[in-house]
Amino acid sequence: MIDASGNLLIGKSDKELNMVPKMANRHGLIAGATGTGKTVSLQVLAETFSAIGVPCFLSDVKGDLSGIAKAASDNPKIASRVQDMKLSYYTRRASPVCFWDLYGEKGHPLRTTISEMGPLLLSRLLNLNEIQSGVLNLIFRMADDNGLLLLDLKDLRKMVEFAGENRSQYTTEYGHISPASVGAIQRGLLVLEEKGVENFFGEPALDLMDFIQTDSQGRGIVNILAADKLLQSPTLYSTFLLWLLAELFERLPETGDPEKPKLMFFFDEAHLLFNEAPKVLLEKIEQVVRLIRSKGVGVYFITQNPLDIADKVLGQLGNRIQHAIRAYTPKDLKAVKAAADTFRPNPAVNVEETITQLEVGEALVSFLDEKGIPSMVERAKIVPPQSQIGTIDDEERKRIIQQSTVYGAYEKIVDRESAYEILYEKLEQQKAEEQQLEREKKRMKEEQMQERQRRNKQSSGGKVLRDITKYAGRSVTRQIGTTIGRQIVRGILGSLLGKR
Repeated sequence: MIDASGNLLIGKSDKELNMVPKMANRHGLIAGATGTGKTVSLQVLAETFSAIGVPCFLSDVKGDLSGIAKAASDNPKIASRVQDMKLSYYTRRASPVCFWDLYGEKGHPLRTTISEMGPLLLSRLLNLNEIQSGVLNLIFRMADDNGLLLLDLKDLRKMVEFAGENRSQYTTEYGHISPASVGAIQRGLLVLEEKGVENFFGEPALDLMDFIQTDSQGRGIVNILAADKLLQSPTLYSTFLLWLLAELFERLPETGDPEKPKLMFFFDEAHLLFNEAPKVLLEKIEQVVRLIRSKGVGVYFITQNPLDIADKVLGQLGNRIQHAIRAYTPKDLKAVKAAADTFRPNPAVNVEETITQLEVGEALVSFLDEKGIPSMVERAKIVPPQSQIGTIDDEERKRIIQQSTVYGAYEKIVDRESAYEILYEKLEQQKAEEQQLEREKKRMKEEQMQERQRRNKQSSGGKVLRDITKYAGRSVTRQIGTTIGRQIVRGILGSLLGKR
């Protein structure tokens, strides 16, 4: 909510608690138990940043954030809260929204290519161990070195098949390609296909600039990813969002510390990002979060417990909204203490005690001030959203999708020539050559048998010698011809897979 002075009002205690726009890219955390108000806090932040012209990306894991696209109704509970908090400037209004969906069902289809995602994230997606990940890296290297585009799953599947069938030819240059690892990768690809993931990989791939748009009134577009179905595959969900973060980091130019962020990125169910992540991936996550603020992107993690976030990442989250934690077990008490330790102390607030007593819609709040210093923690009520709490109906969603500026850009899949088509053709040629060789061998055996039969009937040694010499000449000529043909095939494959 924007208050009468133009400040970003997020909550109120005995005073207004405002977020400083130029400090919003120092990242943040929204934490708390289920049902304590995290989703509403997320909705308030998204619509507030949209109002000052900052685009947002957020994942709708429960299906109830689509209400941002519709003004709040005349709800007695909201009216009572507005009156209680003395929000005289509160107005009901919608935010501009663009819906996305990896499955293309509740929003614009969202795709990337296999090459763009890369072997590290795909290894996690395929649940590969360290050795198998190494083999996948080799396969990507082979494709990259030889200009083979890996756009969709069939491209990668064909590339893996080719590497497995021809591994002995590339051991010296690329290292050992284990048949067992090839099999593990192929099984992982089959699992992805069974989950319906094949539509996520391909073209047209997402243009990141479509996430960074404003409407005709200068309000930031709120990009909402339908993630209720996607969350049934937690690894795919977290891997996709991490890929998206990495793409933003790598592609956006340096901006330093702008007056307001270029994009706000909200990562719901953030614990999934860190669950069982290998060390190399954790290091990448830490690096991206640490450096992406210089690209003007603020990253906000939403989770039940601050302990869900890796320590090195948690230490970089300067803006905090902590809802209630229910402490019933020793583990819960540990979580309460950990959450309390992340705040700048306030003599007037006993954080460890208060954090278990917060009501729904209340939170412990601490934002960075103009100098980047965390404010003392305050117990506050979060302002009510100006948009509808809960989902919109399917007809409204469909209308918004069809009126979007990106409608039609991603709806139709494009399948241009890539690794699958090239390797399929070459493998077919290879099979044809092998079949030709087998036919040649069979013919040679038949001719040898015929020659032996003729030889048995010959009575003249000179004629036999002439016939054998004649046959040997034909045989040598045929063998040479076959060898040249095989060399040509190897040469074509070699040039395809050679250095660019």
